This record gives sequence, C-alpha cells and structure tokens, in this order.
Amino acid sequence: MTESSLSREPLSSLLAPHDLPARWKDRRVFTFVDTHARFDSHGSVLAAWRAWRNDAARCERLHLVAVAPPDALAAPQHADEDDPIAQELARAWPMPVPGVHRLEFEAGRVVLTLAIGEPGDMLAKLWLRADAFHVDASACHDFRKLCKTLARFAGDGATLDVTAIAKESTCADWLRALASSGFECNATRDGIAGRFAPRWRVRRHEPPAACVAATREAIVIGAGLAGCAVTSRLASRGWRVTLIERHASHARDASGNPAGVFHPIVWRDDSVAARLTRAGFLDALRRWHALEIAGHDLHRSRAGLLQIADTPEDADALAAAIARFSYPRDYVTAMTRAEASDVAGVDVARGGWFFPRGGAISPAAVCAAQLALAGEALIARMNADVARIAFDGRDWHAIDAGGETIARAPVVVLANAHDAARLADLHGEPTRGVRGQLSIVDASALDALRVPVIGEGYAVPLGARRTLVGATYDIDDADASVRESGHAENVERVGRMLPGLGRALASAGRVAFRCVTSDRMPMIGQLADEAAARRDAHRLSGAWPLDLPRMPGLYGAFAFGSRGLVWATLAAELIASQIEGEPWPIERELAEAIDPARFFLRALRHGEIGAA
Repeated sequence: MTESSLSREPLSSLLAPHDLPARWKDRRVFTFVDTHARFDSHGSVLAAWRAWRNDAARCERLHLVAVAPPDALAAPQHADEDDPIAQELARAWPMPVPGVHRLEFEAGRVVLTLAIGEPGDMLAKLWLRADAFHVDASACHDFRKLCKTLARFAGDGATLDVTAIAKESTCADWLRALASSGFECNATRDGIAGRFAPRWRVRRHEPPAACVAATREAIVIGAGLAGCAVTSRLASRGWRVTLIERHASHARDASGNPAGVFHPIVWRDDSVAARLTRAGFLDALRRWHALEIAGHDLHRSRAGLLQIADTPEDADALAAAIARFSYPRDYVTAMTRAEASDVAGVDVARGGWFFPRGGAISPAAVCAAQLALAGEALIARMNADVARIAFDGRDWHAIDAGGETIARAPVVVLANAHDAARLADLHGEPTRGVRGQLSIVDASALDALRVPVIGEGYAVPLGARRTLVGATYDIDDADASVRESGHAENVERVGRMLPGLGRALASAGRVAFRCVTSDRMPMIGQLADEAAARRDAHRLSGAWPLDLPRMPGLYGAFAFGSRGLVWATLAAELIASQIEGEPWPIERELAEAIDPARFFLRALRHGEIGAA
C-alpha cells in the first residue's frame, strides 16, 4: 500500500473543513491544533503532516499541537508499518511522563508540541495562536469551557471542525457556545464547521504574535550555555545572529568547567520547579542527541547519574513519591543504600534515586557544537564588552565603553548572567552572584566511581584516576582565586555522601561565577517595559504577566544558577518561539514562573512602585 493511498481518506475527511493545503500557501508559520489527538494513520495530526509533505507550496514551518491523555503515550508503539510518517513519529516518541514535549521533524520544519495530561485542563494551560482546530466532541466533558479556550487561542479567520457529536440537541448547544465565543459556524453532515470571526471583543489578551522586525537579525550578548543555545535556535529559523562575548572565545566562565552534571529533580509534589526541570532535561536530551547525530562529540557520560538523599527519611519520602507518580524506570528509580553502592561502584552513605538518562557532559563542547550548527548565520564578536544597550525606536544598539556601537538589530537577547540585569536596568536588583570553586582530586578512593554522584556536593569521574568534586556556594563573593579552604570544603561535603573518600587532597581547581535569583528560578523571556508600567502603576496594581507592557525586541536568558545545562536549550526554544509568535514549548504557568518581569510585577502588586 502506498503512502498516497493511505492518506486519501484522512485528508478528505479531516482537512477539507480547513481548506488545506491552500490556506498555508506561502505562509511562514501555520499552527494546527487537535484538542484530543490520536496518532494512527487516520488522525488529524498525521493527516496534516502528510498534506504538508506532499505540498510544494507548503508553509515554511508547520506547528502541530496535539493534546492527549496520559495513556496516549503508548500509542505509537504500534504504528502502522505501511505508514512511513507514523513510523517516524514512533521512533521519536517521548518518555512517558506528563507535561509538554516538543518533537521536530523534516529538518525542524514540522514541529509537534505534544501536551500530555487531562485534555479538559491541558489545552487551557498552553499559549499559542492557532490557524485551525480539530475537536473531537466525544472526548469533551465541558464544551462551553473548551469553546472559550479556543477563542483565546484563535488567530484571525482560524477554522474549526467539530466531529463525533452524538445528538442534534448537543449540536445546537455546541453552535450556541461557539457563537458566543466569536465563531461563525454551521452544522455539517459530519458535525460542525466554522471560523473565528468575532463581532465584538471576546478576549482580554491577544494570543502570541511574531515580533515585528524589518530584518531577521538579532544580537545575543554572552557566549555561554544560554547564549550559544539561543544563537542556535534563532539560526535554525533563518535569523542572522551577532554573538557578542567579552572574552576571547565562547564558554569561558561557568560554561568552561571541565564537566557539568545534568538530571531532572524529583520532589514530594510535582512542583513548578520539578515540572520545569523535567521539561528542560528532556528537551536537552533531544537537542544533544541531534548534535551527536550531526557528528559532534559532547563528551557525554552514558551510565546514568546517582543522587544521594540528605537523610534516610528523605530517601524513603522520595521513593514513595516516585511510586506515587508512576515514573518510568528509564526516568528515575529509587534505590536502597546497597543498591546505590552497587551502581556507584563505591560505598555511599544513604540510599537515593538513580537517573538512567542523567550524567555528565562538557558544557564547552555543547556550546561549540551549537555555534557550529548556526554556521554562516553566526557573526561572532569576541573580546567585545557591552557597556550599555539603547533602543532607537527600530533597532537595539549594543554600545561599548567608548560609545561605539558594536552591533545593531531589532532583537537583542541578554544571556550574560549577572550583567544582564545591569544592562536591562531591572527594578530591585533581582539577581546575585555566586562564587563556585570546584576541585580535582587525583588517585583517591573515588577512582572506582562508575557514575556521577550528587547530593550535598557532586563527584564526577574524569578518567585517568581523576575526579571532579564541588562546588562551593559563596554568595556575593567576588574573589576569583582558588582557595585551599574551598578544596577542603568540597572534599568534606563529598565525603559525607561517599565515606570512602577520606582526607583526599585536591591537585587543582577552578573558580567560576553563577547568577541566581531569590526564588532560584531562571529569568527567561521578554523583558517588561518598566518605565511604561510605572506610568500606569495604579491600573497595573492587580496585573498578571500578560497585562504588563513589554520592551519591543528585548529578551533575557540568565540566572540559571547551577542548572544551565538542563535549562539552556529549553530557554532558547521558548525565546525563539516568543520572537516568532509560535506555540510556547511549556505551559504558560511555567513560563510565568521564569518570567524576567516577575519580581517587578510583585512589587507593583504590593504597591511598592508608584507612578513616576
């Protein structure tokens, strides 16, 4: 059976109400949403993908947003062997954990945003501008709520089809609910078809739209993990990026450490931090795998990572949480002390949990691979220190201490850690610097260590009888020199996890500075126009993040603390999606938790900021 014969029926029945592929002709981005997706050869997601692949006049980038219940994660394991697209999807299928997963196909031109959770709630948690909706009415428990959600996301003229409506009276109810939400619809033989054409204002906020820029050029300031990731994701969308770095090359600060650990976090509740870190961890694994497929050696360990609990009670509590959340074994496994010691290859002080996909990696190698992937889209300006930035109404200027413009572009992304808050002149000094000293131990009991181990500190086997241990956490300490007291502290803390270490001596060390916020969450996204907000402080005293005025073309990716490896690629994808007006890769709640404007917004709500 050929692909064309497989696709004929799904295309005619599922895509006809949306006038596809005609409507995406010559479009840069087209977004198709299925509110209760199925992933076999007759589902709308694969039908749209297939139509895109077969169309010479297709849009440049097709976004498929599929909301599905948790049990849908097993579906592609039994994909139709005669359907090459279904097989491709099955090979890329994500780990079965809840949340939003972003998968890319067709060299990044087809993007599947897979939202796993209860469909009645999950769709409302996203943030996107849709061009077409497919709705399975049989799976909808609150159609009035759903209609309002569709109206929040609909772009101008967005089309809609509703199928599997059981009764004529139910169809009438649907038509009334859709009409009150701004859709013009009519009943069809198969259900309902219509388009978004409101006669009055039906929503408080407009859904995401692309940044208005005369040229697709951007400036990224900072060439560490965040800046290199942003450069790569913008370049993949056709942007020309000027990367400005004060050092002579990339990855010279914290991103220049010999190795860094990566892993998700598991807490007793599935908190915002746990969900964000899970999303970042899984996204990083996908991005790194693509870099390795392209031939880049990231010096990534493959045997997993072990986390030692702080107390036996914590070990028991987290073991119970892992069982309660039903995490798959290839995500995390609880371990007793004996099991953990066996995995580590050395004696451990307590039990903990094992991340089979966690490990250690070279941050500098990741940065180099991402810049290589950007290719000719990258203009590197090394040994250039940005003293200030200025906006002329059209372009941003990165200006040095002598007043000379280093680069200009309509978009600028601040990815330069603690210095980002200074350049953006953010209210209240929301970030702080943290000195971190790491140590290298030669010829010790840790030579037998098989996997990276974390807990009160961390220990990473480097080979050749060398182990990286660390790191100190010295807030507001600007001393860049390596201190013997720091080595002693690192060895002592690791020794509390791995008792066999004893009184090992460090032969070398390195100091790097990290940037953190008071809530230990990063600063990722578009920056607020604080001057405009101050002028309207009274009205904004009860504002939500979407209410804040934003600086046109100004974004931030900084304050990653010690989680740059896990958060950087997700941060870059979120910022690129915001710039392009694409569906966000995480739930809006998570994006608001890392919004660079959150501390300023809190001050507005508390009345700490008055009209200027």
